[in-house]
Amino acid sequence: MEEWVGGLWDKYITRASDREHEGAAVYLKDVEKTLGMVFRALGGDPGLRVQQAVAERHGAHRSLLQKVAGTGFKAQQASVNGDQLRLPERIALFLEARLNRDLYIWLAALAAHDVPSDEAWIVRNQRATVVALDRYPGLTSRYQSLVAATLSLRREPAAMPADEAAQERAVREALQTPGSVTALPPLRRKGAKQLQPVPLWLHSSSVGPGAPRRLQHQEAAEGGAVEEAEQRHKAEQTEMPTEKNGILFMFRAESLLTWAEYVKVNRNLDDEADGDAAKAARDMDKLSVAQDGERVASRVRFDLDLPAAAEDDLPLGPGIPLPEWDFRKQVLKPDYCRLQPMASRQAEAAELPERLRPHARRLRSQFAALAPTRRWLKAQPEGVEADIDAWVRRQADQRVGVADGMDKLYLTQVQQERDLACLALADLSLSTDAWASDEQKVIDVIRDSLMLFAEALSATGDCFSLCGFSSLKRGQVRFHELKTFDRPYDAEARGRVQAIKPGYYTRLGAAIRHSTALLASQPSRQRLLLILSDGKPYDLDIYEGRYGIEDTRMSILEAREQGIRAFCVTIDKEGASYLPHVFGASGFTLLRRPEDLATQLPMLYAQLTRE
Repeated sequence: MEEWVGGLWDKYITRASDREHEGAAVYLKDVEKTLGMVFRALGGDPGLRVQQAVAERHGAHRSLLQKVAGTGFKAQQASVNGDQLRLPERIALFLEARLNRDLYIWLAALAAHDVPSDEAWIVRNQRATVVALDRYPGLTSRYQSLVAATLSLRREPAAMPADEAAQERAVREALQTPGSVTALPPLRRKGAKQLQPVPLWLHSSSVGPGAPRRLQHQEAAEGGAVEEAEQRHKAEQTEMPTEKNGILFMFRAESLLTWAEYVKVNRNLDDEADGDAAKAARDMDKLSVAQDGERVASRVRFDLDLPAAAEDDLPLGPGIPLPEWDFRKQVLKPDYCRLQPMASRQAEAAELPERLRPHARRLRSQFAALAPTRRWLKAQPEGVEADIDAWVRRQADQRVGVADGMDKLYLTQVQQERDLACLALADLSLSTDAWASDEQKVIDVIRDSLMLFAEALSATGDCFSLCGFSSLKRGQVRFHELKTFDRPYDAEARGRVQAIKPGYYTRLGAAIRHSTALLASQPSRQRLLLILSDGKPYDLDIYEGRYGIEDTRMSILEAREQGIRAFCVTIDKEGASYLPHVFGASGFTLLRRPEDLATQLPMLYAQLTRE
């Protein structure tokens, strides 16, 4: 009974202390794509990703109800941190949903004009505000509405002590007249409350370049993404404690009797998750991360070793050195990677699987219309037949006296050629071992897609190549040429496609550079690089996050300089957050259903190569 009454009281007092307007709430997940486009369109760094902000203690004044309920001491504030634009998970400050949505858009616009500097927080935000409003006057009315709504929610300076009131007046003046305040007055009293968060400004984050790298969640090879908590935390680098033992008792601790020995509680077993640990982590302001140099008897290894030479695929040649783009230093590091051409040891000649033959027949009949044909050219000076229309026009012109004297009176036939080459590059990383549906894994979908794609292109006579890749750090970028430009698509090529299997990781930049070199050697006028991917560029070393994305983007720019069009087909549901930056707004497509790849890929090719 006591717990039930306590639960009711907790719900009541929490709702009473809540100052947000639930009915007008706007969530980041609903406007994330729009904010990304606004941010980049207004000149923001295209490499920044929109992420949820961290809830931090602000130390500002709280109402009596908030103190009783134990709420209101944290706030999610917008900030630019490293390669992330962090915005609140939701905004429900204002009574109108329109204003809450406008606040998201304003924060994106402000972040696009924020320039890193050592200026004070209040000066830096004013400077970004002035620049944004000067460049885009259409934001002015929206900004003024947000300022008026924000000021109505803040405490009046008259109700504050003198030093806190001085800070509040400075903030109000800076919001109403950006650029007019040069410094924030200091707090002089002991125990003075911090300034109330300003939702229209970017928070000055303390996380800098020296912060520890993000911990990467590893996904099991059996498939399925690992669900991670939505709650984000601020991290700090710390040292490992030197104490190896806990409290050292000079007596037997089990001789102490406490009431806990007689209370029935549920204790977690060793193989059960500790639910209280997750709750305790959510309540922490910071998560401290330290490196432990100690060796342990056993550890879980996420690295993948290459199989024995007798079981591995066959390497072809000594390998090919390739450069890699380091966006941090803005340099192209020469001969930084080594691409190793490989051939499957288990590939055997094979026919098209029976289940794919109906689809293949339909595609061949559809793509036969794209095959080269002979067509008639009219009004030619020479030809195999007379052009009756041209003769009639000539007789009419002679009668009215306007004949030009040029005899283009014949028909001739010419061969209509499709002068193009295509290379399909498939991601064969470990993640392709995940299940795409109840019946197929991603690697099975890729096999079917490549075979149907090849059947369709064989009907057109187009020059094409099929390749796959995976990587294990920069010294082992494994590249499989399943079907080369100069060889026909036959039973041996089908066997190599059917022999592909999940590999290691995704060093996409090196694979694109080698594919570009293969395409550049083709004399075709139109050259297409078609990339099949299921996730972000990633490898075990530094090739993760923005480093891998920027290297991939640079390899695409290098391909375009050589006249090669690159297009990405992905099943990554998060692809929209980074693919526009890498391939451009019209350089990729996202398939919601991975199993549709096999039937959609040939049709996509037909659209991309249409004259």
